[in-house]
Amino acid sequence: MAANILVVEDEPAIQELIAANLARAGHHVLRAGDAEVAQRLVRDALPDLILLDWMLPGISGLELARRLRAEERTRHVPLIMLTARGQEQDKISGLEAGADDYITKPFSPRELVARIKAVLRRRTPQATEDLVEIAGLRLDPATHRVAAGNQPISLGPTEFRLLHFLMTHPERVHSRTQLLDQVWGDHVFVEERTVDVHIRRLRSALEATGHDSLIQTVRGSGYRLSAEPEAMPAAAPVR
Repeated sequence: MAANILVVEDEPAIQELIAANLARAGHHVLRAGDAEVAQRLVRDALPDLILLDWMLPGISGLELARRLRAEERTRHVPLIMLTARGQEQDKISGLEAGADDYITKPFSPRELVARIKAVLRRRTPQATEDLVEIAGLRLDPATHRVAAGNQPISLGPTEFRLLHFLMTHPERVHSRTQLLDQVWGDHVFVEERTVDVHIRRLRSALEATGHDSLIQTVRGSGYRLSAEPEAMPAAAPVR
C-alpha cells in the first residue's frame, strides 16, 4: 500500500534519487531540505514514515529526531536515519535518538525500499499491502477486497480503512481520537462521534457473516477488534 514518506535531505541529487525510487515503488513523497521545512510539513500532516539525513544545515537530523520523539504527536512516526557516518557509535547515537533503522550512504535503492517496507510492517502495518486474516475474516489491501470464506463483503472506503487498521492492531483498545488520527488523518477535523457512525456501518456490513462481534466497544475507552468473546458483566448476587 502506498505510504506518505517525508524525505529530509539537503543534497538535491540524493533527494531526487530517493524520491524517484520511492515514487516508482508506489509511495507518495514529500521533500524537505532542512529541519525547519520538515517540521512545517509534519505540522501540516503526519507522514507515514520519515527518511532523515543526519547532516542537515542548521538543526541536525539527530537533533530533529530527538525533537520528534519528544513530542506526543510525532513520537510514534517511523523514522529511518540516512548518513555517511558508519561507525558503530554513530549508529548507536542515531538509534538512541529514536531512529527505527539506520542506513549508511551509499546504499542501493532496492535496499532502501526493503528497509522502508520492513519498518512500516513493524510500526504501521496498516500502511503495507500484506493480507490480513482474523477468525475467517480476510482483508486484502492490494485488491481492496474483504471476504469471509467465499462470501465477499462490501465496504465503503472509510469502513475499509477502519477495518484494516483494527485488523492490523488486534486486541488493542483505541480511543475515538486515536482512530480519527490513524484512519482519517490528524489534519482532518471531524467530530469524534463520526467514529461511532462508521463503526455502526462496519458492524452492519459484517453482520451477515457473524463477524460484527469482532468489533467490540470498551466502555469509557473506545473500540477494539478481538476474536475473543467479550466478557460478560458479573451477575448481581441474589438476595
